[in-house]
Amino acid sequence: MTKIQTKLEDIKKVAKINEGKNLKYYILTMGCQLNENDSEKLCGMIEQMNYSKTENLGDADLIVFNTCCVRENAEDKLFGKLGEVKKYKEEKGTIIAIGGCMMQEKHIVEKLKESYPFFDIVFGTHTLHKFPEDLYKIITSKKRIEDILDIDGEVIEGLPIKRDDNIKASVTIMNGCNNFCSYCIVPYVRGRERSRMPKEILEEVRSLAKSGYKEITLLGQNVNSYLRVERENNIEIEKYEGVNSFATLLRAINKIDGIERIRFISPHPKDFTDDVIEAIRDCDKVCKLVHLPLQSGSTNILKVMNRKYTKEQYLALVDKMKAKIPNVTFSTDIIVGFPGETEEDFEDTLDVVKKVGFEQVYMFIYSRRVGTPGDKMENQIPEEIKHKRFDRLKQLVESQIEIRNKEYIGTIQNVLIEGKSKNNDNMLTGRTDSNKVVVLNGSDELIGKLIPIKIIADHMWYLEGTISK
Repeated sequence: MTKIQTKLEDIKKVAKINEGKNLKYYILTMGCQLNENDSEKLCGMIEQMNYSKTENLGDADLIVFNTCCVRENAEDKLFGKLGEVKKYKEEKGTIIAIGGCMMQEKHIVEKLKESYPFFDIVFGTHTLHKFPEDLYKIITSKKRIEDILDIDGEVIEGLPIKRDDNIKASVTIMNGCNNFCSYCIVPYVRGRERSRMPKEILEEVRSLAKSGYKEITLLGQNVNSYLRVERENNIEIEKYEGVNSFATLLRAINKIDGIERIRFISPHPKDFTDDVIEAIRDCDKVCKLVHLPLQSGSTNILKVMNRKYTKEQYLALVDKMKAKIPNVTFSTDIIVGFPGETEEDFEDTLDVVKKVGFEQVYMFIYSRRVGTPGDKMENQIPEEIKHKRFDRLKQLVESQIEIRNKEYIGTIQNVLIEGKSKNNDNMLTGRTDSNKVVVLNGSDELIGKLIPIKIIADHMWYLEGTISK
């Protein structure tokens, strides 16, 4: 029996125990889109085990926290939620399961045992596929389960998946990271790079297309190094439709009927090869918004961060893409207040922001992470200075967005209509190729369609449009 067959048998065993009991589950997902994708797999397994989803903690018979450890406030959020659910455990025996990246940190698991000993299951990023087995053991033996691997887990294909969205879907193409940026905990909790095989990815995308999905986002910590580790280590790659790199993967997905948009996150500037740039240019379905994480505009800080590119190399890459890809736009990530960041270093970051003109900037104040080199650095920046710099960056970014938004007025943009606006039930909402939110009047039959929209007004975080005649 294969591993996936074993997991499906575990699902059936729990489903049989739960049959006719009308059990409910609650799941809270913290962190990035990779975590959200993991939660979709958890929901797929849980619902096949005869639980139905609830948004009310008090109604849940099973509570799952899928954690993130990139920022400190995620820990505060988890511990706060655990304090909240303790009463449900005491009152009705609710099963409490905690998984995700944070559970790969030994000091967090020790704190859970010491301060929140009422949890039932702890599972790591490499053992998500074993959740049905863990749940079966809890139900039948009532003994707490700790299912965490320190080593890199293999990729298990064929797990059930339950997606909330029926227009856009994320597809993980690789797991882990080999870069060891000095601020980042991810390689320690998600392990080294492991790529999924091309056939598995393309079959998943085809299945999504048949189900009516229009937009695919390819996920990985470093997507443009897809299959690199396998090539370098002479690991056999199953030949499928000529896919042997990220560029060839983009081209293969571009050919799949029904898919109208392809996005990807996150690439690494040091791995952005010409063949990927050319694939973005040539593939009509690949969005021309490139997420290109900067982190800092200072060559000195980039070196301490272990990013392996300079300010000048980053700007040269942007210029190359602008020359090769018509209408290309950029989004980025920036960390403010990394240890040792001087005023001159921060000015370099502002300079890059001015020169590139990003469509979107995801800004973060540096947060120390136990187990990373950055946490051990002595020249930590005072919180007051971090916040002042963050405010200056925010002011610059918003002034640029205001200018760029006005450039959209009067243009025709292809907008994928995603549904009703969250703020106004009478309006529809969608996104441009460059990921700008657009609201418009229109009938519900437009939902799920990619249509030309004329932009008629701009606001800081969204645009207004009307159907182009």
